[in-house]
Amino acid sequence: MLSVSNTVGRLCSADEVVAVRLQHLLLLLSAVFVLSLSSIAVSQIIDSSSLQPSDNSELHLGAQAIKAARFDEAIQHFEKAVLADPGKVKPHLYLAVACAQLYIPGVDTPENKQMGERAIEQYKKVLEIDTSNRVAVKGTAYLYLQMKQFEEARGYYRRATELDPKDPESYYSIGVIDWTETYKPRFELRDKLKVELDQSLIERPECWQVRDANLDRVSEGIEMLGKAIELRPDDDDAMAYMNLMYRERADIQCGDAKANKSDLKTADTWVDKTLAVKKDKAEKERQRQPPDLNQQ
Repeated sequence: MLSVSNTVGRLCSADEVVAVRLQHLLLLLSAVFVLSLSSIAVSQIIDSSSLQPSDNSELHLGAQAIKAARFDEAIQHFEKAVLADPGKVKPHLYLAVACAQLYIPGVDTPENKQMGERAIEQYKKVLEIDTSNRVAVKGTAYLYLQMKQFEEARGYYRRATELDPKDPESYYSIGVIDWTETYKPRFELRDKLKVELDQSLIERPECWQVRDANLDRVSEGIEMLGKAIELRPDDDDAMAYMNLMYRERADIQCGDAKANKSDLKTADTWVDKTLAVKKDKAEKERQRQPPDLNQQ
């Protein structure tokens, strides 16, 4: 999904300095993408200490198996719990989370796909019982995203923003989806037309075709990423994608060189902000580290 480090960096700008900075930035992005979107820590959901004595014994056994990372065993216990208490949230939720842990993003085998679909099925069972369950909504969104079912993922992330308007992750995720969907057709057109690095699409007749297809998603992406940054001002990942979204918009400012230049300038500003935040975070982390006695 995010093979951006070798492609976008070449296409974003003809300026050599900017291209180098983007390349560095996108390599960082690809490394953190999956972790930053999952947003679900198993230990925060399936915790044996939070279970009540009245809860089904299979839930207790499954939770203990989860703690020991024995997910196949945990699934068996949670399946029994679902059969015993089909109208309760916990059995379905725990089974969904356990199945999601065994789903491997990017592995296209029938068994893996079935595991992901099974997790989604159980999350949806949760939502039949509790329509406002945020874990189930975000869990479903995340799995659809990893399966590249972007419309479904976007719908569930939008539902998550309604349930928790102050959660930056959901806005960020929608922004990432928007960039993924808009970058691909634009890149394919540039490749087909053999557009050089120092050229843009804005003077090509085909520009309008991409603009019609992409503009709404680009506008939404900029809005969603802006909300994510508003809620979490040091979100360098969202800043990095904001840079990419402005480059998307720059390349579809058909016939408008001034708007194209303005968007590229804004994108460069977001590159600077991203790198500044990353540098600040690295410095703070360095200061938190204990002194190295060997260097004294």
